[in-house]
Amino acid sequence: MKNVKFNDLKITKIEIYNLNVPMKKPFTISLGVETNALNTAIKIHTNQDGLYGVGEASPTSFITGDTQESNFVMAKMLARLILGKNPLEIEERLYELNRELKFNPPVLGAFDMALYDILGKYTNMPLYALWGGKNDRVITTDMTVGISSPEEMAKEALEYKNAGFPAIKVKLGEGTKIDVARIKAIRKAVGMEIPIRIDANQGWNTVTAINTLNQLAKYDIEHCEEPIVRWNNSDLAIVKSKSPIPIMADESVFDHHDAYRLASMKACDYFNIKLAKSGGLNNALKIISIAESAGIKSQVGCMVETRLSLTALTHLVVARKNIVHFDIDSALFLSEDPVIGGITYGENGTITLPDTPGIGADFDQAFLNKMENAIIE
Repeated sequence: MKNVKFNDLKITKIEIYNLNVPMKKPFTISLGVETNALNTAIKIHTNQDGLYGVGEASPTSFITGDTQESNFVMAKMLARLILGKNPLEIEERLYELNRELKFNPPVLGAFDMALYDILGKYTNMPLYALWGGKNDRVITTDMTVGISSPEEMAKEALEYKNAGFPAIKVKLGEGTKIDVARIKAIRKAVGMEIPIRIDANQGWNTVTAINTLNQLAKYDIEHCEEPIVRWNNSDLAIVKSKSPIPIMADESVFDHHDAYRLASMKACDYFNIKLAKSGGLNNALKIISIAESAGIKSQVGCMVETRLSLTALTHLVVARKNIVHFDIDSALFLSEDPVIGGITYGENGTITLPDTPGIGADFDQAFLNKMENAIIE
């Protein structure tokens, strides 16, 4: 296959699919309940035979403010905006997309992802190599326990420990008494050796957060994600100063502008980077740069995403050593796998990233053919 010259490459067609994948069971956090991955998949085709890029938008209405239905409409609008233009000019394309659409990072991230996929395939390089990385890291995901009774959460945590996962993430955020009871039950079940990370998903107020975190300190908690409402950065700094447990910003750090503000306020110890929050890989790289400059470490996390998005996310892990914690488990909660290629899960939560050009993953076209779709050309 002969390459079309860089300046002559054009976007010829964009396919948009509503991607529906049921979860194995409902997953509850303090903000709401998820039962399905209701995502949007896109394919950006070019005038080079066989060269296209794929991306995925994973909305969570109570976090990102969008839905599958709204993303399907917005994806068609964005597709028309970049049709006929050069996909390799990523900075220019992303500038146009972000100027056209504000505050909808999942669907913007899907286009970002697909454009980077095209660039990697065009240059015959995996994404991590484009960013100067080396595929030599040992990557192991934690496994997340959703909110339920202390007894049920302890049982689930023990199952994950026995399955070999190296760390357990626990959803909290419903009040000091019940949340402490949950961690107490989990520690009794799994012992003190395995790391436990907690995530309140904005569920506490400032006083409750400080009180709860101090009561949880004896259970050796590795870090706490987003203890209070996302917009109250000044109080997040207060919580951090009074907490014996390190604080991780999640919903309060959507993009690099948020990261700069939080770093300047000394409001957190970690950033949690998700492609559906950041608006894609380009902004995620900017967040990491700010983290490196501020002496803040990062974690990568996920919404209810398939292995497609999680493979793109893993390229970031390989390329940037600033990322020290890995929460890449959402595909393990899905009842079906619509992805070909991409990361593979091994024993004890290990993740292997292929050296395939671009993202190195694709959607199974037979699966997509069953989904509602639109074609812009």
